Amino acid sequence: MKRILFVDDEPKILDALRRTLHSKRNEWDIAFAIGGEAALGMMEAAPFDVVVSDMRMPGMDGAALLQQVRDRYPNVLRIILSGCTELEAVFRAVPVAHQFLLKPCQQQALQAAIDRATSLTQVLNSKLLIGIVGSMQDLPSLPRTYVALRSAISNANTGAEQLASIVEQDPAISAKLLQLVNSAFFGVAREITEIKAAITYIGIHSLQSLVLSVEVFRAYEKQKHIPGFSLDEFQSHCQLTAKIAGGLRGVKALPGSAVVAGLLHDIGKLVLIERTPEHFARALAGARQERRPLFAVEEELMGVSHAEVGAYLLSLWGIPYPVVEAVAHHHHPERVSPAELDLLSAVYIANSLAHERDDSQSAGDVLVHVPLDMAVIAKLRLEDRLEGWRALAGSAERELQGTKK
Repeated sequence: MKRILFVDDEPKILDALRRTLHSKRNEWDIAFAIGGEAALGMMEAAPFDVVVSDMRMPGMDGAALLQQVRDRYPNVLRIILSGCTELEAVFRAVPVAHQFLLKPCQQQALQAAIDRATSLTQVLNSKLLIGIVGSMQDLPSLPRTYVALRSAISNANTGAEQLASIVEQDPAISAKLLQLVNSAFFGVAREITEIKAAITYIGIHSLQSLVLSVEVFRAYEKQKHIPGFSLDEFQSHCQLTAKIAGGLRGVKALPGSAVVAGLLHDIGKLVLIERTPEHFARALAGARQERRPLFAVEEELMGVSHAEVGAYLLSLWGIPYPVVEAVAHHHHPERVSPAELDLLSAVYIANSLAHERDDSQSAGDVLVHVPLDMAVIAKLRLEDRLEGWRALAGSAERELQGTKK
């Protein structure tokens, strides 16, 4: 039974939550704390799985509370439930909250958010995975992306399309932007999975606040050196995968979702480098020495691969489920066995084709990558498209190389 702690400084609100959630008493063990100090005291006395906190509270506000929760209890899922809509407060909570809900919150929406936050934990069922991701604050970004975005925002003539072209080059920034724009604070009527649409919705001023507030843009300063890993090559592969996925015709997904999922499909590698660099380095060295795929060695050493790590983080951040699913299974499409060209199969295909291009262009030692499973392609009844896809991959690679010259 999941243990959920609700925190607010107003007893009447906690009483209302107690009445609202009475029907969940057989599924959740629910507790209530008046203020941040009381919440921390309760957490010292007994473990909790989820903390749902108000933002505006005297003394210790929600952001300060969740920061302490993150530092002391990294495995606990952290949710902000607040009527506060001021952007300054929102951005303060971005690094420490996994999800955002806006008061007043309907019972079904609240229950769905908590169930969603805990469901992937149950599916993946790995305490190691929860520990790796739970305390993750930000992801590394390349310095040039940060500098380019800051410079572009400072130009009054810069539009959303120009900003999107910069943001889309960086998986970490893209993920954080999508997390924020899909949160309840912005009240979107539908899930936003396109970077340009996210920037248009959030606004340039808000994007600037995000750039200045979130430490993800400074995380590169703490980047660990991993022998055999290049952040430039990582980013190039993510961009190529995204471009190929976005170019596949007939994908059953929201427009732009394939690009986003392709861009974020390997983001779990950044989490592993940041959280467990020694494990990632060992897996990388083992993959090269044994001539085996990296994800297979990771699964053997840690019980999970970078795919599950990335998917878990994106799920906690509230990224739309189809993107999370594609990231989680892009090495193992047989887990879902897609029967059509959906988001998962598109990312699986794009990642494989991108690796073919990576390997063909590399003059040095390369990792072993699993080739496209023709049984998967046959089930999709898309064998006749394979050569066209490979031509698309080559064209995408040449176009990306041209933009970097």
